[in-house]
Amino acid sequence: MTGSSRAHSFNSAADQYEASRPSYPPALFDFLDEFMGRPLSGVRVADVGAGTGIASALLRERGADVIAVEPGDAMAARFHRVLPGVPIVRGDGNALPLAGSSRDLITYAQSWQWTDTRRSVPEALRVLRADGALALWWNTTAFDVPWIHAQHERIAQHCGVPPRSAVRPDDSEAIRLAGLTGLRVARRHLRWQRTVPLDLHLANISSRSAFLVLGQAANRAFLAEERRRLREAFPDETVEETYVVDLLVAARP
Repeated sequence: MTGSSRAHSFNSAADQYEASRPSYPPALFDFLDEFMGRPLSGVRVADVGAGTGIASALLRERGADVIAVEPGDAMAARFHRVLPGVPIVRGDGNALPLAGSSRDLITYAQSWQWTDTRRSVPEALRVLRADGALALWWNTTAFDVPWIHAQHERIAQHCGVPPRSAVRPDDSEAIRLAGLTGLRVARRHLRWQRTVPLDLHLANISSRSAFLVLGQAANRAFLAEERRRLREAFPDETVEETYVVDLLVAARP
């Protein structure tokens, strides 16, 4: 299964994605203020791979002037319904449909991995103003929470992908992997939690790309077993999810 197939698999579950995916903590946007040396209010932002608008909505709440970039038909349609006042253009990070030196901040929430950094880094620098910043972040697995670690390994086995290492790459390796070598980069790990109904937790799991490309019968069986396990751990069917946002913010040296 190609990365492109997985990237576009979200179009088959746009409504589910918007309803179940976790948001991001205020500390993330506080750090963007700090890195840029000014509040996000009035900052011209391009949110790339915007999906259904989870990050775009939060940026707009902070007063940013947001334009979204999204390649998927269904995701873009859902974005329009959720954020009708925010412009969205079709495209991806490898060839941004934006003018040069037109944005103060470019954000990639959960979407940088779908780009070719040999193309997306130069594209970001082309679109950014001279003092602009590029921000990449992901909600990552809190491996120190035993039930979350165990669930991660079961999901990886079900989807036929290697489980992620519980040891996070150090800053230099993370910068290299993101293709940001040579830029001025700051990294933060931001821990946060949300409490959700069991059904929403399972919907979030099944909205991931590795699930979406699998057969529905196999997924139903896996999710039924996961429901049984989680009812034992959370008898009231309320699940406390823990995330660690891995945030990289880059600018020209």
